[in-house]
Amino acid sequence: MTGRLLTVVMPVHGGERWLGAALDSLPVRDPRLAVVIRDSTPAGPCADLVASYADRLSIDYAWWPDVPSWTRKTNLGVAAASTDHVCTLHQDDLWLAGRMEAFLRDLDTAPGAHLFLSASRIVDACGRQLGTWSIPVAPGRVEGQALHDALLVQNTVAMPAPVFRRDAYLAVGGMDEALWYTPDWDLWLKLAARGPGFYDPVPRTGFRIHGASQTMTGNRSDLEAQLAAVLDRHLPQESPLDAICRASVRVNILLARAAAGNPLDVLRGFAEIARLGPVAALRYLHLSRLAQRVVPRVRARLSGAL
Repeated sequence: MTGRLLTVVMPVHGGERWLGAALDSLPVRDPRLAVVIRDSTPAGPCADLVASYADRLSIDYAWWPDVPSWTRKTNLGVAAASTDHVCTLHQDDLWLAGRMEAFLRDLDTAPGAHLFLSASRIVDACGRQLGTWSIPVAPGRVEGQALHDALLVQNTVAMPAPVFRRDAYLAVGGMDEALWYTPDWDLWLKLAARGPGFYDPVPRTGFRIHGASQTMTGNRSDLEAQLAAVLDRHLPQESPLDAICRASVRVNILLARAAAGNPLDVLRGFAEIARLGPVAALRYLHLSRLAQRVVPRVRARLSGAL
């Protein structure tokens, strides 16, 4: 991997449905790109699929059936990377055309940034575009504190969108393997607290929503605890964002209940927002990107794709 500039870490588990599309989205025979895949699929069916890309991508592949945790596979994958910059790509997500060139331009513009972010397309199980998911900061270099504050209310970063410095990732301890729902939110906040970021408002990745994703099938009983754990770590005492952040947790729980078959909880979510008052409610809607997150899921559900 000598001379390569960016490593894509892919934690894989039962990824045969979409893994090919994810690998197809990466630039072919790009000497600047390396791929690290850690696969825990029980029967190992992804090994042959990955091997079929050996002439197109530089892939470091290992089958670890005893490591089902995606956070653990990600941490070990980042540790195995030999480049200064790393990103992740889950088996059901995508790169969009020009992503590598965009990252290199951003790196030239802000070489000291710890976290390079971009908007992301939201796509359904069939790859149809449902909307754009952006981050509530101005384009260009973003000071760490400003980025940290922007992400406190809600994780508005699509999982495949960031590129981060490997040394910064390792310095903050990587992903918290005790979390299954919020480890990425916790990670972005840790990296933002460490130094400046850079934001590109053009979508560079595709984030797929579907009924088999972990966020749809994971245990929702500890959702509140996972959200609260991140806030307890990162929300300063007497923060002016405290009320908005706490309301955001309640809204997220109510929306999760609504998605599980309790539609009245949508109305309860709107009531939580209204209780903030008009100024705080508008700020919440801006920082949470609520419409950008919810409308694509409603569209997918109405079309039968979710």
